[in-house]
Amino acid sequence: MSKYTRNKLRVKLHEIIYEADTPQGKLFDVVLLITILASILLVMLESVESIDKNFHDFLNISEWIITVLFTIEYIARVLTVKKPLNYIFSFYGIVDLLSTIPKYISLIFGGIHALAAIRALRLLRVFRILKLTRYLGASNNLMSALRASRAKISVFLYAVIIISIILGTIMYLIEGEENGFTNIPKSVYWCIVTLTTVGFGDITPQTPFGQLIASFVMILGYGIIAVPTGIISAEYTNIYKSGKDKEPKTETGNSKKPVHLNSQCCINCLAVQHQDNAKFCFKCGRKLN
Repeated sequence: MSKYTRNKLRVKLHEIIYEADTPQGKLFDVVLLITILASILLVMLESVESIDKNFHDFLNISEWIITVLFTIEYIARVLTVKKPLNYIFSFYGIVDLLSTIPKYISLIFGGIHALAAIRALRLLRVFRILKLTRYLGASNNLMSALRASRAKISVFLYAVIIISIILGTIMYLIEGEENGFTNIPKSVYWCIVTLTTVGFGDITPQTPFGQLIASFVMILGYGIIAVPTGIISAEYTNIYKSGKDKEPKTETGNSKKPVHLNSQCCINCLAVQHQDNAKFCFKCGRKLN
């Protein structure tokens, strides 16, 4: 096989494996996602003792087949890029490797193959298949809102902890050891469980005064849950508005239409999110497929 033919084949395989704008690429990613889901299901079923007892050989063989397929896919991904280390040490490269090796390691250390459930992370590729990467900017806004509100939330959580300690101590004094409130830490635990509306029910107040305080804590819990949501929502709204103000305007004053992105992946640096009509990689300048 000539060098030209090998390069052409590598480019074609790269287009199928890394991109989803062609029928072959979409088919490859859909099959890959179905295989990942099947693998996760097999690992889950294998953890059920009754199912594993009756279908152990079938589950084991199926998992080995899927592991071999993922191994071939991983090798193909490494071989179809100009700089393999860019893929190997990328987020998806690490996830692909970690989701493949547990079955091999289980030959030495039994049971560790259950870590193959990490393959669920590979389902993140669905963003590329459905061309939802353009909407990932919203997640950045959310993270910015969380960072901007961390001081307010920290103060709020500090206040909640103080309230839990005070009310827990009061419940310890009122209920006492005979009603399950054996010490202050356990009473604080009850307060946190009640305040967050979880309500395990392993400790319950028995005295009328204790039940009155518990009712107050339950009602207080609903208000406490709403506070962080309001803080983050307000920060998110501010960030969204500031982003809107920074959008480029047309001559008529209207915002320009958002730039559409495709799933093209640079064969040299693995950069993604190129514009629809882009001919060269925005990161390294190499010509796109």
